[in-house]
Amino acid sequence: MSGEKTLSELGLTARGGREARVSGVSVDSRAVMPGHLFAAMPGTKVHGATFMDTALAQGATAVLTDAEGARIAADALAETVVAVVIAADPRAALAYACALFFGAQPEVMVGVTGTNGKTSVASFVRMIWQELGHRAINVGTTGVEGDWQAPLRHTTPDPITLHKALAEAASAGITHAAMEASSHGLDQRRLDGVQLQAAGFTNFTQDHLDYHADFEEYFAAKAGLFARVLPEDGTAVINIDDARGIDMLSMAKARGQEVLTVGELEGADLRLLGARFDATGQELRISWHGVVEQLRLPLIGGFQGCNALLAAGLVIACGAEAEQVFAVLPRLETVRGRMQLAATRDSGAAVYVDYAHTPDAVSTAIDALRPHVMGRLIAIIGAGGDRDTAKRPLMGEAAAAKADAVIVTDDNPRSEDPAAIRAQVMAGCPDAIEVADRAEAILRGVDLLGPGDALLICGKGHETGQIVGDTVYPFDDVEHASVAVAALDGRGS
Repeated sequence: MSGEKTLSELGLTARGGREARVSGVSVDSRAVMPGHLFAAMPGTKVHGATFMDTALAQGATAVLTDAEGARIAADALAETVVAVVIAADPRAALAYACALFFGAQPEVMVGVTGTNGKTSVASFVRMIWQELGHRAINVGTTGVEGDWQAPLRHTTPDPITLHKALAEAASAGITHAAMEASSHGLDQRRLDGVQLQAAGFTNFTQDHLDYHADFEEYFAAKAGLFARVLPEDGTAVINIDDARGIDMLSMAKARGQEVLTVGELEGADLRLLGARFDATGQELRISWHGVVEQLRLPLIGGFQGCNALLAAGLVIACGAEAEQVFAVLPRLETVRGRMQLAATRDSGAAVYVDYAHTPDAVSTAIDALRPHVMGRLIAIIGAGGDRDTAKRPLMGEAAAAKADAVIVTDDNPRSEDPAAIRAQVMAGCPDAIEVADRAEAILRGVDLLGPGDALLICGKGHETGQIVGDTVYPFDDVEHASVAVAALDGRGS
């Protein structure tokens, strides 16, 4: 799967032409073992080259860094005989080196980017492939799921973790993989070196402006999936209902990529003609290159219909017959934490959990749930600490505009004052009920439900912990919803 490789076999050229054999790759100096290539990357707070002494002391035989890293570690490097690779774009160099070091990848791979919907689309792609008889996985926010599983810390993990996981999956017989491509991961070149057959775009709305300087920088990071990672002979599957989808479309065409468009707009290759909603799912009427089909999805929320069609487009782009893909769509299952039915009261009132944590996602989630609900729709929202602060009042506004009642509670406050975060959200929905404790907020929300009502718990979705300060406390929205319903309906624990 990996073994030992020379720098030249990893596509790297060391200063002075020095060669070295590499038995592993590390970005954390503490993880370096004898024979490792230490990648000293520029960071948001500190440069990895600051820890060069530790890496060298632990037996690194080669170093990859940039000019700034070489300057920072000049003294340490002057006293060693290790091979030093100085790259203009060290992150890209690391990604391609990892791809070459670990070698194997699943034969058929797709990536999907966008502000919302990445997890659902990647999961649906994996499910469709499995229904068609392939051994498949999806890689992203919920870890590696499918026919081979592994936990992940990030939506798009670092190149070492990513390529190691892909190689292990391939070794385990996985032939198909769908990956989420986050803006952070694309900006930091984590996906470079991944061999994609197709890439998808869901939508573009406000998020991550704590990391990106502005909307255009955020969009440019997303666009890197089509402008750089997807090869010119790949296929771009694009939601043209989104305003920025047209920009992605132009970019893909300019690179000569095949294009498959999805959406409600006239002219879309895979077009959503109409939808009818009920308590357990939706009926879709679609058109594939002018041929009309009707099918049922056991999924709640109109946006899930759009996500399912984008996933279908990605599978078709990789060579599957359209009719076979459409035939298995009714067997899709709800993705954990994505408009997931968590519990139902004796009165028939339902409680749903969704990962919506941006203004657009909150608005879209409530709109999508509304046709399935006969009575009132109550929303619980919050905002994460140490993240984009500008979106907080906008999330409050979105909830107030769409829901019949709103409860504001804590999400993952992290290092920030939870009360201050709630106040910023409340600025957008001053009539909302404020309940600091998330468990109590869920209990209050469930208690407000009457026959035909629904409660939508937004923000944390699949997460099983709540981050307060530096501590992660066990917390699962689905579990707390079930406990609240059981307690209020007298079912016991």
